[in-house]
Parts: sequence; structure tokens; C-alpha cells
Amino acid sequence: MGGLFTVGVMSSETIIRRYRAADQDAVSGLWARAVRQAHPFIDGEGEGERAPVLREDRVARGGRWVAERDGRVVGLLQLIDGRRHGSAGSGVEIDGPFVAPEAQGSGIGRELVEHAAELHGALCLTVFEENQRARGFYRLLGFLERSWRTDEETGRSLICMEREAPLRSVSWLHLREGRLLSVRTRGNDTFYLPGGKYEPGETAREALSRELSEELGLVVPEEQLSEAFVIHDVAHGKNGRRLHMTCFTGGPQDIAPEPGREIAEYAWFDREEALLRCAPAHSQVVDRLIAQGRMSG
Repeated sequence: MGGLFTVGVMSSETIIRRYRAADQDAVSGLWARAVRQAHPFIDGEGEGERAPVLREDRVARGGRWVAERDGRVVGLLQLIDGRRHGSAGSGVEIDGPFVAPEAQGSGIGRELVEHAAELHGALCLTVFEENQRARGFYRLLGFLERSWRTDEETGRSLICMEREAPLRSVSWLHLREGRLLSVRTRGNDTFYLPGGKYEPGETAREALSRELSEELGLVVPEEQLSEAFVIHDVAHGKNGRRLHMTCFTGGPQDIAPEPGREIAEYAWFDREEALLRCAPAHSQVVDRLIAQGRMSG
């Protein structure tokens, strides 16, 4: 059941990897501290009979994943084998994320959840009704509260939440004098990054190469594309559904786009223009590019 996060800032890169037996002491300790903080309404939480137990029979084939920063385990998420008491309607069930209190508020919980979504698509979980902070966190990540049940161990109310699989797309990062190429479709006043959704059987690079040809008349061979980063955000105009967008660089720099298909126009935007005229995921992209020194802040 959802533990969670509060405040604190950590700037190091997060590494998400499979749990190893050597992680047990670190994981048990952070789990106990996280659940005590998340569930102050349960007497003795994280101690005695309610101390964390790493039960292999509850872990699905997806397994147990940890988040590591500076060589230290600071987060845990488990994928549960089967539905516990009908916990939610659809999707792979997650237990967590559990984040060490001193590392909370720095994006680790979100990264663990999005990692599970990347592996399995739709997700579900249960959270104590009294855990308002966790409920708010999950709602921000696109989970919806679907049903309620009573926890057999504590007698307290549990909420079953679920989130459909994110929309998966690819995009191209092309900059000209520090301005980011964006496109607008006909009948829409919002600009997006060039790219789009996969077709059945396509790899990410194949999908992007095809989309750039169809949208802008550009020949960008897939072997010239290099993955830059992945953006997780709310998909624009999709009723809160999450977006998993893989961004690529590479290909020709001197281009003369010829809008095709549904593209009405294209433009290169600076930071302020992108924030005003582009879809929400642009903000994260721009922040990444500013951090890399490729756009000015």
C-alpha cells in the first residue's frame, strides 16, 4: 500500500535497478521509516508485528525495484503477484513507492511509478483513506479512485486506485540558434514537438523517422537518431491521461521543412514562447535543454 514522500531536495541522478539480496537491510530500514511517516494513524506501524517483511510470494515476475542515488538505496517499489482482495480493477498492482524520508520530495517516487508504467502500462494500487498526502500524489500522477474496501489487518478503509497505460510517443529535438522547433496541426492553436505515436511493430526510431517524413517532408534516417531523454507528463487534450514521450536528437541540422499531412505550420520558439504556445510536456523539455546549455533560461 502506498507509502510516500514529503520535502527535501536531492540533485543527484537516480538509478532505478532490480533489487538485490544485499539491499535487504537498507530496504527494510527505509520501508519502516517511510510507513511510520505515512501512517501515523496506525499504532506501531513499521514495528513489531507491523515491521516490513520482504515476502517473495507477493512479488510478481516484474519483481522488486529500488531507486539508488550516490550509491545509496533511497526508494523501493514492488510489483505484486495477483490481486490482493480485489485491490483494483485493471493493470499491474504496485506496492509503494516507499522513499526514505530524507530523500522525499525530489522526484524518486514519481520515477519509480513511471518505471513500472514503462514496463507494464496500466497500474493499480491501494492506499489508506486517511493518507491524504499519498492520495494527492497519486492523483497528480493520473490515478483515479475507483473503489473502497476494509483492510483486514487494521479495520481501516482502503481506496483502490488505477491508472490506464500512458500514451507512448516519440519526438524530435531540433534547435536553431537556441530556439526549439515546434509544429501545429490544423484546427489546433497549440504547438507540439515534431513526432507522434508508434504504429504497430515500429521501434521508436522507426516511428520518429516516419513521422518526420509525413509531417515535415524531412529525411531523417533512424540510424542518425540518438535518444536524449524520456518525458512523463499529462497528455494535452486527453482528459488527464499520462504521456510517455521519448525525445531524440540527431539528423540534419540545416533543414527546410515542408508541412504535410495535418501540419498547419511550424516555428522555432525560445523559452518564453514555448511556455505560452506549446503543450505541457514542452516545459519539461525546455527545462532539460536549458540544463544542458542548449537553450537560454
